[in-house]
Amino acid sequence: MKSFSFLVFLLLLVGCEQSKKMPITDFSQSDIKNGILIDVRTPEEYGMGHLESAVNVNVLDDSFASYFDDISKSKTLYVYCKKGGRSAKAAKSLEEMGFTVVDLLGGYDALHPDE
Repeated sequence: MKSFSFLVFLLLLVGCEQSKKMPITDFSQSDIKNGILIDVRTPEEYGMGHLESAVNVNVLDDSFASYFDDISKSKTLYVYCKKGGRSAKAAKSLEEMGFTVVDLLGGYDALHPDE
């Protein structure tokens, strides 16, 4: 019986997770026709190269959350950073704000390893 209860708990826990994940190498511009592509790196990193159509909103900036005050919750947010750590943090924060988020795994470095 303990095993069954534990299994139910795990299924509920997994079912509650809102975050979707996608390898950044599978992402295409057509994915954002009803969404917004967010680069959560610093402005300096963004300036050295970013994905087409990406908006730079630095997750480490104190004003990060306020940027999204006027963004519709019906928009899916696609987030990426350099390697994946900051985008995971951003995805969690944005989910807590009520957004649907897709964390683009691997980050910018997965597409441009030499930059």
